[in-house]
Amino acid sequence: VQLQASGGGLVQPGGSLRLSCTPSGFTLDYRAIAWFRRAPGKEREGVSCFSPVDGSSYTADSVKGRFTYSRDNAQNTAYLQMNNLQPDDTAVYYCATEKRPSSYGCYRNGWDFWGQGTQVTVSS
Repeated sequence: VQLQASGGGLVQPGGSLRLSCTPSGFTLDYRAIAWFRRAPGKEREGVSCFSPVDGSSYTADSVKGRFTYSRDNAQNTAYLQMNNLQPDDTAVYYCATEKRPSSYGCYRNGWDFWGQGTQVTVSS
């Protein structure tokens, strides 16, 4: 059982990337999916989340209007579309999910499965 985060890379300021989060060994179904990031020297930050069971969600103020969460159950993949990227967005991005769909929602103490992280670097 694994989560695979991919799609990171090097992009210039103002550019875009789309991150993907794909599980192996299980389907996303109605599981909550969250995106986090950790920038060098900073604490981990919650970026975006959506929980289908209880409808809870959040988007960090620092990325509102630029980042969009989506999921395609047919492709068994969640996405984070990142537009107008800025140097402050440079970080390792992780996706996380729960062991089974639940009503814990996005505001919880922990997540059961984590992707390995994908590096996003925004630099000219």
